[in-house]
Amino acid sequence: MADPTRRAVLAQVAECPRSVEQIARALPVSRPAVSQHLRVLADANLVMSRREGRCHIYRLRPEGLKEPRAELERFWIQALENFKRIAEEAAE
Repeated sequence: MADPTRRAVLAQVAECPRSVEQIARALPVSRPAVSQHLRVLADANLVMSRREGRCHIYRLRPEGLKEPRAELERFWIQALENFKRIAEEAAE
């Protein structure tokens, strides 16, 4: 998720299911580049696709966000605990 283009692709499919072509039209990257980003997102279980004729339609897998969200929440809680500890030490 560190790649800004990949985040933009994920944001597009989170908004509504889209084809590779629809996603590529909204971004300054090629369709093959969008396909590569979607492959990485699919491997991470963040998106899934269904076939409609010759197109693949991608959509967000909300359950795939549970693990990354939980990890970010752990980092956030730790950061707040550290901030509190430092503030209390500075106040003493």
